[in-house]
Amino acid sequence: QLQLVESGGGLVQPGGSLRLSCAASPFSLDSYAIGWFRQVPGKEREGVSCITNDGTAYYANSVKGRFTISTDNAKNTVNLQMDSLKPEDTGVYYCSAGLRDTSVQNMCVAPLYWGQGTQVTVSS
Repeated sequence: QLQLVESGGGLVQPGGSLRLSCAASPFSLDSYAIGWFRQVPGKEREGVSCITNDGTAYYANSVKGRFTISTDNAKNTVNLQMDSLKPEDTGVYYCSAGLRDTSVQNMCVAPLYWGQGTQVTVSS
């Protein structure tokens, strides 16, 4: 079974940056679409960004121009660079791996596996 571990969350001031990483083991991420989702208490988990195994990236409208998703095949990780952070970006961020599925707007994955999540807090 694919294991996913997120890292890089933390507390940052508005306008700041964070870089999240999703490390996979023991299998390669090459065959999967990878997505980042976030969740705040009382709300449904929402898609933030996604990348297919051919490198096509997708972004939620709320993060376009601020977030960048990328893959590091050598490290078997997917990264999410988050710049110009806003308080509304606060939440627990989860990475997921699964089958390519573009039926949901601005996302590309039907999740099969999830990480445990990492907290991102944007506050002054």
